[in-house]
Amino acid sequence: MKSHRSANAPALRLVDAESPAEADAPEPTARGAGDAAADYEDDVDVDVDVDVGGEFGEDLEEALTAAAERAAAGELDPATEDALRQWLQRRLSAYLKAGHRARIIFTDNVHTMLSVKRGQGVYTLRMHRMFAAAPPAVLRAVARYAQSQDRDAGALLRRYIDGNEHLIRDAERPRAQQLDTQGAHFNLQELFDDLNARYFAGGIQAKITWGPRTRRKPGRESIKLGSYSVEEQLIRVHPVLDAADVPRFFVEWIIYHEMLHEVHDMPIVDGRRVYHTPEFRRAEALFDRYAEAVLWERTQVHKLLDR
Repeated sequence: MKSHRSANAPALRLVDAESPAEADAPEPTARGAGDAAADYEDDVDVDVDVDVGGEFGEDLEEALTAAAERAAAGELDPATEDALRQWLQRRLSAYLKAGHRARIIFTDNVHTMLSVKRGQGVYTLRMHRMFAAAPPAVLRAVARYAQSQDRDAGALLRRYIDGNEHLIRDAERPRAQQLDTQGAHFNLQELFDDLNARYFAGGIQAKITWGPRTRRKPGRESIKLGSYSVEEQLIRVHPVLDAADVPRFFVEWIIYHEMLHEVHDMPIVDGRRVYHTPEFRRAEALFDRYAEAVLWERTQVHKLLDR
């Protein structure tokens, strides 16, 4: 949905989760239950009730307004911006149909100001930072547009974009890394911090986020439950694990596995990179619920393939 100002004007776009071509990234791909080990994966090459008072102080409304304006200009530190993003997720979720929730990813895009993907009861909204300072009427329009492509809502959103065009920055400006840690059932940052203190004396520097929520591939036989990117120093966890029937210790196991990659060498042997050395495997076995995690993987992980 293009703005009326010009052919190259910023756009709104509704992207259904059933459209593979519009996925944010290739689908994160544990192997089936018959395999000895799930693929977590070592990608080395390669809701939302938020207590924001602690981040923004006592005068919440005034502080949130100021923070939103700074976020729209790209001037917030990552932690404060993440708290604001989660607060906006809660507000938007209140406008959605019962049983659905919003997931927000701020962007610095130059052309597409708002895009929406729907799947697993979640509306994933990739929105330009200008929406951080959007008033309630605009947020309600975002919700209407996401759910039904409401024409009046689309027109209101275009007017809002036109009025904030000065916030659209040069595409060459470096973009802050977006982290999404709060799920419906698990907060990845809380799990990470606990594991970091228990096993690594707080020494792991990697960041963590839920991976993209993309459409399930029909008939898939494997699923990548986790990955660690050396270049980004980032752990991604597949959102299929954010479920009531997935035990906490198994999510911790996936995170722990990926954290180990920051402290274990990945030597090249016979021309191939070895990600899981004997030392790595011995460190894996130090996880306090190692046997339970391996058993759950072998007997239950196949249930995740159809989600």
